[in-house]
Amino acid sequence: MYIFLHNSRCSKSREALKIMEKSKKKYTLREYLKNPLDLDELISLQEKLWLKAIEFTRTQEAEFKQSNLTKESSDLEILKAMSKYPKLMERAIVYNDNSAIVCRPVEKLNDYLK
Repeated sequence: MYIFLHNSRCSKSREALKIMEKSKKKYTLREYLKNPLDLDELISLQEKLWLKAIEFTRTQEAEFKQSNLTKESSDLEILKAMSKYPKLMERAIVYNDNSAIVCRPVEKLNDYLK
């Protein structure tokens, strides 16, 4: 079972959702702006992604600067800000118990679901 972290206002997230639906894989849709991930969930997600927190952070959002973050900030600092401001998280992200992927470009999702 997959979890699809979705922002319905994002065209890339909507594109990735279409791929997910066509795959016929079982998934749960989580609108992370309405139902944000807490810090523990973000730490777990980061481990599944095998990325530094900055690599799945939207650094151009105003909240990034308001949180006094830089590209050199620690993973923990970034994840704490992300738990407070979920729009800092890149989208869409799909994960299961073992792994995760940032769907950028969205076509990466096809390979992940194989």
